[in-house]
Amino acid sequence: MKISKEDFEEMKAKYDNEVKKGKPGKGKNGKDKDNQTGWIFFDRATLENLLAKSDNDPSVGGIQFYFTQYTEETAAKAYPNEAAAYTGQMTLVMRAANLKDNKFVKIELGGEDEYQNNGVQCPYHCEPEPTDT
Repeated sequence: MKISKEDFEEMKAKYDNEVKKGKPGKGKNGKDKDNQTGWIFFDRATLENLLAKSDNDPSVGGIQFYFTQYTEETAAKAYPNEAAAYTGQMTLVMRAANLKDNKFVKIELGGEDEYQNNGVQCPYHCEPEPTDT
């Protein structure tokens, strides 16, 4: 699911101010999250769509992943029926990226970056574990 740059920045700021600093993520009403994200699954179509926007050279083109957290507003957009549970939950936001000479090169996609989010994550969708056969 494509998200706006504003939503991405809001989610990244929440992560930077909480979990990145070694604090627990804060859920709805400022309550500490006691069951944080264990894994996130993104389907092949989402990943291939982003890779198609990056450089064809596999040593240059790729996907940049950002650690973020859902705010009350972004959780409500992604999970309208479960927003309270997802508020403060860590997640990944990603975008197509190119890396040349150890520097990221901006990919212009109609004048703005395209950020993707909303994979399936544990909790709250943990069974079966993705490594089980």
